[in-house]
Amino acid sequence: MLTEEESRFIEYWEANRLRRRRFVKQLAIGLPFGVILVVAIFASYLSGWHKQAEVELHSEAQNPSGASIILVLVVAALLIVVFTAVFSARHKWDQYEQRYRELLAKKEQP
Repeated sequence: MLTEEESRFIEYWEANRLRRRRFVKQLAIGLPFGVILVVAIFASYLSGWHKQAEVELHSEAQNPSGASIILVLVVAALLIVVFTAVFSARHKWDQYEQRYRELLAKKEQP
């Protein structure tokens, strides 16, 4: 026997499971987490607590190819945001799908 909350979840997931599986939707769901992670990384990098990172930043800034370190950081940040957004959204989708299947099995039991 299912509770009212479990029945509502089954109805919700049957209606939304295919829509939430799309890549664009997953990207939109997980994007805030990825952005927060990158902001924290940049805050840590720019705070100056890691002296070797600070030395590396200033040594590259004085070289003619100083923009290369900034470009690498921006590309890395974008990759981190996309990866964490997609990974967290897919993980959440998998958790919902597992719960859905468990509740269907529970519903079918006598």
